[in-house]
Amino acid sequence: MIAIKDFSITPGSRYKDEGARAHSGQEFRENFLEDKFIEAIDKKVKLIVDLDGTIGFGTSFLEEVFGGLARKFGKKEVKETLDFISNEEPYLIKDIKEYIEHA
Repeated sequence: MIAIKDFSITPGSRYKDEGARAHSGQEFRENFLEDKFIEAIDKKVKLIVDLDGTIGFGTSFLEEVFGGLARKFGKKEVKETLDFISNEEPYLIKDIKEYIEHA
């Protein structure tokens, strides 16, 4: 499992170049998620992404993380590998699935 709150409780912008403290989706995807995603694929297990415990998410952060992952690894692989926890804002799961589908 990977919890976004362990990256930042204030996830921010889309790209790393938007500031050193941007807590960007690109930074989360490249530096925290991708290695665990590849490991889950190799082990043929689900990777659970916990969305709870943050102050909130911008759509650009979520699209860059999950849409970006789908653009890099393919929609099918992402849909088959990731599962989500979002007890605080359950609608986020539907939004994320749309970002993956439209990537």
